[in-house]
Amino acid sequence: MKLLILSSSTGGGHDMRAKALLSWWQDYGNQGSICRPLDEGFFAYRMGTQFYNFIQVRMPWFHHFYFRFLEYANLHRKSGLILGVSNFKQNLRQVRPDLILSVHAHLNHGFFDLAKQLSPKPLKSVVFCGELADGPGFSRHWINPSANLFAGSTEQTCHAAVRRGMPYEKVENCGLLLRSPFYGQPEERRRLSCLRTLKIDSESSFLLLATGANGANRHLEVCRSLAENGKEIQVVALCGKNMVLKKKLSDFGQSRGLRILALPQMGGEEMFHLLHSASCLFGRPGAGLTSEALACGTPMIFDISGGVMPQEINNMNFWNSRVEEVLSLKNAEDLPNLLERRIPSIKIDLPPKPEKLIGLLDKLCHKDD
Repeated sequence: MKLLILSSSTGGGHDMRAKALLSWWQDYGNQGSICRPLDEGFFAYRMGTQFYNFIQVRMPWFHHFYFRFLEYANLHRKSGLILGVSNFKQNLRQVRPDLILSVHAHLNHGFFDLAKQLSPKPLKSVVFCGELADGPGFSRHWINPSANLFAGSTEQTCHAAVRRGMPYEKVENCGLLLRSPFYGQPEERRRLSCLRTLKIDSESSFLLLATGANGANRHLEVCRSLAENGKEIQVVALCGKNMVLKKKLSDFGQSRGLRILALPQMGGEEMFHLLHSASCLFGRPGAGLTSEALACGTPMIFDISGGVMPQEINNMNFWNSRVEEVLSLKNAEDLPNLLERRIPSIKIDLPPKPEKLIGLLDKLCHKDD
């Protein structure tokens, strides 16, 4: 069975889920591919994704205005109004999918219709929503009653979809969609081996500083504050592809006597062990990072410096519904004070594989209209 997954590089969670699903789908002996119609399409759509990522890094507060504009602009609701679709059409001809699935709110309508119009065979459509809960950032574009299935990552996600008009019988809670290592159980030997390879002192607790896929972080501000407050804590800072930041952190640690290990982009296996080992995770409340923290039960403090994006509020709402107090910071320099407090964590146990989602997709592929 052939699956075409629609995604976008806005943030990091969409692509993370798309790649995870593709890997699982192929593990089950199926074929599939990922298409990014906005990133690979009309230049204005490409600029829109780049602007989103700029906002996420530089001024998250502004996304409240950008989000509202996108909610009501209906840029991709109707297939006839979508511009620059030649690459998308080429993808459809090459893949000839039996099933099309979107992990992005703005790819659930017009692109579905366009794919069905061009497909030489009946084409089923699925929405996978990675939002963790309802909130001001739960886009109305997630809801497409004509889709064959709405798969949510939590019960709260599914309830939000039904309240907004998705037929109840088409909604399924399929659980978190993550990279394969997060479905396993931590093995102490492999965890310690990973920490040794990364040169992390496994005998000492450490603070894990996360960075978004597009580089959103406050690592330097946090480390300066830790040094000024005389905090003797091991710091593991994830720098992604930002080698300039990695060098600055390493140099700062050496000059101030702070134990800072600056790491490049980590794979799923390394992240799994890091999150199972960290005494605290500090990062933005994006769905991708918070979902991985939930799978590992990692204590987390949310970085909301520069404001909170609407979608991030959804994820914080999930935490608010499960713990007495969610810890968040508008000023990253204040982190040392919060480290003295009890840091909340939530653990969601995952099955060995995302069998429910894969099973539903497989059933749709074989189902006659």
